[in-house]
Amino acid sequence: MINKREMIPVFRPSYGREEIETVTQVLKSGWIGLGPETAKFEKQFASYVGSRYAVALNSGTASLHLALMQANIGPGDEVVLPALTFVSTAHAVMYVGARPVFADVRSDSLCICPEDVARKITPKTRAIIPVHYGGHPCDMEELQQLVSRKNITIIEDAAHACGSSYRGQRIGNISKFTCFSFHAVKNLATGDGGMITTNSEEDFKCLMQLRWMGITKDTWGRLEKVTMPNESSQKGYGWYYEVPELGYKYHMNDLAAALGLVQLSKLEANNIRRRELAKIYTEKFSDISEIECPEVMPDVITAQHNYVIRCDKRDELHLFLREHNISSGVHYMPIHLQPFYRRLFPDVSLPMTEKQWIRLLTLPLFPDMSQDEQAYIIDCIRKFVK
Repeated sequence: MINKREMIPVFRPSYGREEIETVTQVLKSGWIGLGPETAKFEKQFASYVGSRYAVALNSGTASLHLALMQANIGPGDEVVLPALTFVSTAHAVMYVGARPVFADVRSDSLCICPEDVARKITPKTRAIIPVHYGGHPCDMEELQQLVSRKNITIIEDAAHACGSSYRGQRIGNISKFTCFSFHAVKNLATGDGGMITTNSEEDFKCLMQLRWMGITKDTWGRLEKVTMPNESSQKGYGWYYEVPELGYKYHMNDLAAALGLVQLSKLEANNIRRRELAKIYTEKFSDISEIECPEVMPDVITAQHNYVIRCDKRDELHLFLREHNISSGVHYMPIHLQPFYRRLFPDVSLPMTEKQWIRLLTLPLFPDMSQDEQAYIIDCIRKFVK
């Protein structure tokens, strides 16, 4: 059995020798900013999810912000999203001056409820942001039917869903824009980072410019053959660029991209391991009526970013686990209950979200979790129930 004095975290990045070596190589190369590793990561990630293009950014929040901008969402517009998500999803809507409209979730998957989305759509609705909660894909077919023949863009928040699939189609190749996060706690972890995938060449080109201050050509691109203002061409570093629009410093760097390339090569195996650990949890808790395990709907493959149980004594269990050196988390306190949003939207009522979030507890789940660690967690929960 493990040393019980060592705290078991909720998440732990699965890093090894390969990550150390690839970062060392980038440091030795002398090129650590936006460069060749970033471009390589973009191409390989796009290929993995099946999209034509991918744009690497410095965070998942940045990806949501730029996707909304590229969808021309702005003041006077409304964007429907769940409240049971990280605050970035709503913040990004506020960044572009639009109004977040919170929809309830389904009781089974805890993903956004299409029926409630339909009730929240108004003539001002310009986008819907479904969040693949915990890596479980939303019901994309129902959402697509809602926006058919309407001027509404679906922007998927896939911060938890790298490697998830919906009806045989990989998340990242279903909607106009899909936004990923590579934060340190994610199943593809680069420390910080994000990605937007799209199948539109026009959107891709605009996003590439937006992520680098609105500049027409990034520093790495200026090493290629360039055309100068006088139409003459030269080899080598080209100093000339233009800034035709307001942009942001949202690009990824080569250190993060190098980590991303290694993590991408491990992603399928790591996600399989996550699902194996989740299956063990579910089997071991099957005879405990006080613990409700997460469900996986038919026709989907979840990345199993986290394992969220429901327990009426959630807070007592959380403290009990902490006393036994086991970390647990709550994903999430609904956004509409946070002070900032409660002041702005005091009348929001989401019955299912409000009923379920007070029961949610995220248990430790990461690919390198040992058999002894998981057995100890299960044993502690059974002791708590008894």
